[in-house]
Amino acid sequence: MARTSTPTGTETPALTFKPVTKSTFEDFVALFEGRGGPKHCYCLVWRERGAASKLDLAGRRTAMAERVEQGEPISILAYHDGEPVAWCSIAPRETYFPLGGEEYADGITVWSLVCFYLRSRLRGQGVGRALLDEAIRVAGKRGADVVEAYPVDPDSPSYRFGGFTSMFRAAGFEERGRAGTRRHVMRLRVSSRTLS
Repeated sequence: MARTSTPTGTETPALTFKPVTKSTFEDFVALFEGRGGPKHCYCLVWRERGAASKLDLAGRRTAMAERVEQGEPISILAYHDGEPVAWCSIAPRETYFPLGGEEYADGITVWSLVCFYLRSRLRGQGVGRALLDEAIRVAGKRGADVVEAYPVDPDSPSYRFGGFTSMFRAAGFEERGRAGTRRHVMRLRVSSRTLS
């Protein structure tokens, strides 16, 4: 189901959100393979070790298509005026390889938010925050108790696709440690279940 974000300021475009499914996969492909898109990784870097570098473009596309065909949640798309313009990888943590996050008690469902992509013309207009808010909503609706993210500081020379810590703090995430030297582990409770 599509969702619409109402602009919170004059510079934020109105966005409609949809999950990446079989019916929206071609929009996902158009965004990723369009000018400046992240077709070099196809969001496989955290999902299949070595796949982004070992597979050619068609192989990367097929690898993601297979996940979508099986009904695996992989991400959400943002549309502006009917065009796919941005994307956020939000999915159950177990669908990624270990990201360096926390250990939780049995029964706690964790969704991980690992990266964003926005068309360059929309950067600096609040689109990243709108995607983050929608990702939290989607994860909560799908049963997540926690959304875990791995952003970096604004001066980080790498992993910037994961977003910046300031945006996550503003959304209510708390810092829980580090994953390596650059990525912070941050989490947001989206249910009242005890995490321990």
